[in-house]
Amino acid sequence: MCTNVNIYSVIKHNQAASRPFLSRFDRQRFSGFTTMGFLLSKSMDQNLTKQQEFMLHNARIQMERQILMQNEMRERQMAMQIAWSREFIKYFGSFFSLAAFSLTAGAIKRKKPALFAPVIPLSFIMVYQLDMAYGTLVHRMRDEAETIMVSEGDRLSMPHGMPTFESIEKARRAKSHLPPLSEK
Repeated sequence: MCTNVNIYSVIKHNQAASRPFLSRFDRQRFSGFTTMGFLLSKSMDQNLTKQQEFMLHNARIQMERQILMQNEMRERQMAMQIAWSREFIKYFGSFFSLAAFSLTAGAIKRKKPALFAPVIPLSFIMVYQLDMAYGTLVHRMRDEAETIMVSEGDRLSMPHGMPTFESIEKARRAKSHLPPLSEK
């Protein structure tokens, strides 16, 4: 008797004899496969669940890192802007002091108050830059921005709404000779 039995010959034999699909002997012989398949399936389901949880955890960490990075970049840009204002004050302050002194002296010496007129707009620029570099202008701007976001949110909407993946992909396909990502 041949010990190497083909499953198709067993099925064909059982169908021909109009018996149940597999005989009791055959069911016992192949029951290990179904039990083993069930155990493998259960294990694979558990692994899939763990993998999905791991992917969700990694996505959350990646998003937190991205938010922190964007905030750090924003802080660096603000620091550069404040540093620029402070550096600008050194040069503009020197120019303003010299211009204010010269124009005031000229207005007094020649008895023409019109010579003093350019000092007025230059003083506004100087005060603005001082407020930006050392004052509370940044805090007042942030407070005003928060007020606008709360009470005038409709002014902040982008033309054509927020970009979506589909709109970006459509624009990419229009400018590129590459196939769409969904076809890969």
